Amino acid sequence: MAFRGFPAAAFDFYARLELDNSRAFWLANKAIYDDAIKGTVADLSQSVERQFGALRLFRPYRDVRFSKDKTPYKTVAGAVTESEGGSAFYVQISAEGLFVGCGMYVMASDQLDRWRSALDDSRRGSAIARVVDALRADRYDIGAMESLKTAPRGYPKDHDRVELLRMKGLTMGKSLPLAKWMHSPKSLDRVLTVWRAARPMTTWLERHVGPSTLAPPEPDF
Repeated sequence: MAFRGFPAAAFDFYARLELDNSRAFWLANKAIYDDAIKGTVADLSQSVERQFGALRLFRPYRDVRFSKDKTPYKTVAGAVTESEGGSAFYVQISAEGLFVGCGMYVMASDQLDRWRSALDDSRRGSAIARVVDALRADRYDIGAMESLKTAPRGYPKDHDRVELLRMKGLTMGKSLPLAKWMHSPKSLDRVLTVWRAARPMTTWLERHVGPSTLAPPEPDF
């Protein structure tokens, strides 16, 4: 079906799940999850597939094996697609609204080597630093899922681009608070606006870092 927006029931589902994160709640409301969340992501995937690829929805179950928090279900629904060049494009639904982002979230060791080498190069490193500054000026959040506390071994602590060198990935994104427009087809434009704004960043990453050639970790799908 054509993507018509994120239904109010999707956000309400996660608001209630935060209050009652139990198997009983999940089983009683699984039909809402299947329709308002899983079904909506499938519709969104059809709308973005030609340009960005098909979205894959992450599993709703938490891995509690090594966690003190034993609540069984995630209170967000995340979906991702990845370009051939290694950039990930992500959208997330929660009780608070939407988060849309993209980039290289956790670089493998071979990617990290290329990332740091490119950053250390005056021309290439300065180019991505300017891209990051421009995205921040446009009020996008810049970050990485993992960062070192100091410069990586072999790089000076006062390096001109030490903030980026410390990162084990590079992402940009924007949190969008819950609003009525999310329940309409306009939400597709807002998702695409973020992904398209990232093009200078993803173009640089795909040119100078690229996908990993190492075996990937087991996906959470």
